Amino acid sequence: MHMSIDEVVGHGVFTEDISEMILVKDIEFYSLCEHHLLPFYGRVHVGYIPDGKIIGLSKIPRIVDLFSRRLQVQERLTVQIAEAIESILKPKGVGVVADGQHLCMMMRGVQKQNSSTMTSCLRGAFQGDSKTRLEFMSMVNSIA
Repeated sequence: MHMSIDEVVGHGVFTEDISEMILVKDIEFYSLCEHHLLPFYGRVHVGYIPDGKIIGLSKIPRIVDLFSRRLQVQERLTVQIAEAIESILKPKGVGVVADGQHLCMMMRGVQKQNSSTMTSCLRGAFQGDSKTRLEFMSMVNSIA
């Protein structure tokens, strides 16, 4: 809970002349709802368009773990991951989509066992350019 982004990323940022989208998808996460103290879990998809710097691929799941292993809400988790990538790399754009299953919805209250919650945070080109956003969402939804 007390680790910083710098500790997680370390020397995992590299100068590289790459301009195409990079996507790491289906990153499992497990967290604990800060409102109900019940688990929620799911998958996160993280994409970015480099602007002179890339990050080691294993660092992206580590960033997801850094934020998901705290008392959390999915909405904030999604934003924190995007903000971390944005602050480290200063990319042309970053997109994060999270799909979570919440035991607080499954066990108590409405008791909907098959529901899921999707959240997204789009920055830069992912937010301002509809073609880039569509490409990102297409890649997230692709199989294989």
